[in-house]
Amino acid sequence: MTHAAARLDPALEIADIDRRLFGGFVEHLGRHIYDGIFEPGHPSADADGFRADVIELVKELGVTTIRYPGGNFVSGYRWEDGIGPVDQRPTRLDLAWHATETNVVGLHEFQSWLDRIGSELMLAVNLGTRGTEEALDLLEYANTSVDTTRTRERAANGRSAPFGVTMWCLGNEMDGPWQLGHRSATDYGKLASRTAKGMRQLDPTIELVVCGSSSRTMPTFGSWEREVLEHTFDDVDFISCHAYYEEQDGDAQEFLASGVDMDRFIASVVATADHVAAVKQSDKRIMISFDEWNIWYLSRWKEEEATYRPDEWPIAPRQLEDRYSALDAVVFGDLLITLLQHADRVRSASLAQLVNVIAPIMTEPGGPAWRQTTFHPFSLTSRLAQGRAVRLPVDAATFESARFGAVPSVNAVATVDDDGASVFIVNRSTTDAASLRLDVAPLVAALGRDVAVVESHLLHEDDLYAANTLEDRERVGVRPLDGASVEASALTLDLPPVAWAALRLA
Repeated sequence: MTHAAARLDPALEIADIDRRLFGGFVEHLGRHIYDGIFEPGHPSADADGFRADVIELVKELGVTTIRYPGGNFVSGYRWEDGIGPVDQRPTRLDLAWHATETNVVGLHEFQSWLDRIGSELMLAVNLGTRGTEEALDLLEYANTSVDTTRTRERAANGRSAPFGVTMWCLGNEMDGPWQLGHRSATDYGKLASRTAKGMRQLDPTIELVVCGSSSRTMPTFGSWEREVLEHTFDDVDFISCHAYYEEQDGDAQEFLASGVDMDRFIASVVATADHVAAVKQSDKRIMISFDEWNIWYLSRWKEEEATYRPDEWPIAPRQLEDRYSALDAVVFGDLLITLLQHADRVRSASLAQLVNVIAPIMTEPGGPAWRQTTFHPFSLTSRLAQGRAVRLPVDAATFESARFGAVPSVNAVATVDDDGASVFIVNRSTTDAASLRLDVAPLVAALGRDVAVVESHLLHEDDLYAANTLEDRERVGVRPLDGASVEASALTLDLPPVAWAALRLA
């Protein structure tokens, strides 16, 4: 048992929580859309072909803004393919994922699905094979209320009122050589600046996200952000971060340090953005849209990809269908803690992705839908994290990481609102339980009344690799954290090794 101590002081406020921090991501990839959210022949399908069981799970997950339609897919996508009569839409080859896209689901259908789950649309434009003109056409079609050829076309397709999309991504991962239309930072920065200026002329109310690095391990990381922002600083509001994590070589302890990597990633991008601001003698602060993050076993995908034949272009194949373990869920919960710890600059984030494809929700054609292990920390954090994020430094033992040196074994963050506080904690140690004493006297003083634990949730399994499957859909879940209580203005709790917990004090 390792002993840890912390103090919950509302004065250590980071920032108010932008609800877009709990966003999601839907890409035309694998069985995400077809056989995922959309399966007309399913027993639960509604009149438009959307699975009602999936809708209920997505609503429970608590996603706010959803980025669409990609991802790598968007860099070869013609948005016009997804509008108009379905039987007249073209079938295309998707070069990003080596599949066939039927375009049965497009902008109107996806917005209809969003209306059912109560989430907002975040659109990405194709700056890979297309450019400024096509982005302006899509913006006019989506957001303009003036009578034009594009808006009449939108009305003819079933929507007279504008979509009113607030947040727009200027391409996707343009630093990546795998990306259609991959460019240098200078070439992309110039194109993004021209496109952003034109889009703002058409709709000055929108918020724009410019592409940052697709990974902190990219050889151009840092210099890419600087060069792109030198061109776009005055034109955009956000720069994107993308990061995926996986256990490598069976080293669970090193995997549990993933939150440290995300923390340093964010700090580096913030420093670079603020450097550009300083050079430009500007008080403007570029925010971060962490619009792709998750656990993704990329090594498995590489093996899967190698089996594709050049002449094989399947429709909605099973791709990237990672099965998540209890260990994955604990690391995932720690990544959420890290995002909240940077709520002052991370004002939007998108879990990539939602259904079937590296997803918290899985489905079987004609069969059930179920929650993966990672579903639980996201749904609980989205629901419980309200008000303001508050730093919660923990005095705890450390373990040695090959990549990061001494890593705290316990990581935590809190959120405070008018009715109380929520606390999110992870024990990263694979060997030692942790006993935490949390001084809540400053919280009691700020609220003017005592608090008690009114809700507690623990995610832990003795078998780190236990998972939820089609055969055993509820193998891993959350349970109350026994023994967590507040006495004499101190919250005490014990966490087993490799565990994530969420508590509500009110």
